[in-house]
Amino acid sequence: MTTMTPAPEMSFGQAIQTVFRKYAEFSGRASRSEFWWFTLFSFLVSSGTSAIFGGLGVAWFFAVIVPSLAVGVRRLRDAGLSWAWLFFLLLPFVGLIVLAVLFAQPAKLPHNVVTDVPPGRVPPTTSV
Repeated sequence: MTTMTPAPEMSFGQAIQTVFRKYAEFSGRASRSEFWWFTLFSFLVSSGTSAIFGGLGVAWFFAVIVPSLAVGVRRLRDAGLSWAWLFFLLLPFVGLIVLAVLFAQPAKLPHNVVTDVPPGRVPPTTSV
């Protein structure tokens, strides 16, 4: 039995820092707040840079493609899903709707995981 906790909730600034700190880290978990705050940030910067000069929007897209995929994989893992669900991005419009629903799912932990064990206590074991 392993001990695991859901990913912590984050503020706007913490989410952006965390995503860029974990630039290409596809392991671990990402909370809903981390994913959605970064998505909002990325959308706002993309809109602003495209309004100034179209080439900046393209440059921003290529700058955040890896961290966006990484936080998406971590978010799906936190929701108890496989990274393979990202292939829905290949379906125009419908894929975005399906992924938005999946990204909004609450954190799910495996059934054999013990959570909220107080410090200094040994988690209970199951006898076979």
